Amino acid sequence: MGKKQTFAGAFLAVAALTVTGCGGSGTPSTDAATAPTEPGKVTGTITVLTHRTDLVKSGAMDDYAAEFRKIYPKVRVKFEGLTDYEGEVKIRMNTEDYGDVLMIPAAVSQNDYPKFFSPLGSFEDLGPKYRFSDKTDVDGKVYGIAQFGTANGFLYNKAVWKKAGVTEWPKTPEEFLAALKAIKARTDAVPYYTNFKDAWPLVQWTSNVGSVSCDTGAANKLAGPVSPWKDGSDLNVSDTLLHDIVKGGLSEKEPSTTNWEASKGMVAKGRIATMMLGSWSITQMQDAARKAKADPEDIGFMPFPTQRNGKFCPTLTSDYQQAVNIHSDHKEAARAWIDWFTEKSGYSAKEGAVPTVKSAPMPATLKSFVDNDVNFVERSELKTGQVNEIDKAAEIGLNTPDYRQKLVDIARGAQKGDLKDYFAELDKKWNEAAKTAGS
Repeated sequence: MGKKQTFAGAFLAVAALTVTGCGGSGTPSTDAATAPTEPGKVTGTITVLTHRTDLVKSGAMDDYAAEFRKIYPKVRVKFEGLTDYEGEVKIRMNTEDYGDVLMIPAAVSQNDYPKFFSPLGSFEDLGPKYRFSDKTDVDGKVYGIAQFGTANGFLYNKAVWKKAGVTEWPKTPEEFLAALKAIKARTDAVPYYTNFKDAWPLVQWTSNVGSVSCDTGAANKLAGPVSPWKDGSDLNVSDTLLHDIVKGGLSEKEPSTTNWEASKGMVAKGRIATMMLGSWSITQMQDAARKAKADPEDIGFMPFPTQRNGKFCPTLTSDYQQAVNIHSDHKEAARAWIDWFTEKSGYSAKEGAVPTVKSAPMPATLKSFVDNDVNFVERSELKTGQVNEIDKAAEIGLNTPDYRQKLVDIARGAQKGDLKDYFAELDKKWNEAAKTAGS
């Protein structure tokens, strides 16, 4: 699984744009995709659009479909794996032909969901059962169910950190920087790797909104002229740490030459010590370790180095949400697939991901988080639409890499400026945009 398969999981979901000219009826859907009560009577052939081209090519998705047919023998499931998922689906949504089940593209604004997708039930009914339901809640109806979620934190090589003499998770940004300095002094590893050239991993830092403050409503609180980069704020603390890592010479020497695919093997072999990523990356790095004949047990995952009341507060964010095309002729079969895939397939557990079903246990990949009794922060996204509008109007891009690439360039002296002035500039843009957008 590479960038295109994991991008959604890294997002705060505040960069969505309205799909213009799409083939939605323009009338909110009232025809619900109801969960079937008699599996043997459900019929039809459904097409599932997916970004997981790797699982389609390997046949893994067909294996899931075979298991599904044991319960729904009269339903046939076909898959279309799309490499440029966002781009291709956005174009197809100008017609009625965008599959029966699809991952909701980021290009569709939340308020437009009723134009394109069938409601799956009320938030009152689904919210207590499924994580991230508020992400697709429009006027009390839920239009998508997450495939899984991801926890945010630092992917690291435990053997490298131990060699540097650091065996406990840093509790403050200062302790984290001290640990990276020890790694630089006592090992041959790059203490921190920005993945600057591929750029998209820089977006992962946005997922720390809510982790620093330990506040489930942190993302919603961005909806206004609130100076998001003011002293002590989630974005201020998070972006300051990234800046200080680079300015302190604790990242790769030449950011323009980084390589995401190569970085997996470099972490596995202990040539890179640390990267900011979602927990979806753990299994990828463990696989890379096996391929490199390194020890997959060396792959560790730690929370952002801040605490509240003695506990770390890693955020939980949603990956793609599965929805039913409003134009589908087989809504019952489509809903059956979504429910089965979410609850019975074992997909999230196999991926080492946070389960959508609240009652399900956390994956083995997050055992260290569970053992250390971290406080998982499931961030509310009720005001995502408002934050989207402000972010777009401000032309900052919380979920695009550009503003953090500039941050890295300032830190390494490739661009003029300093951190304080840059934060002031970002706050000014945000606050001015908030006066006219997002209200």
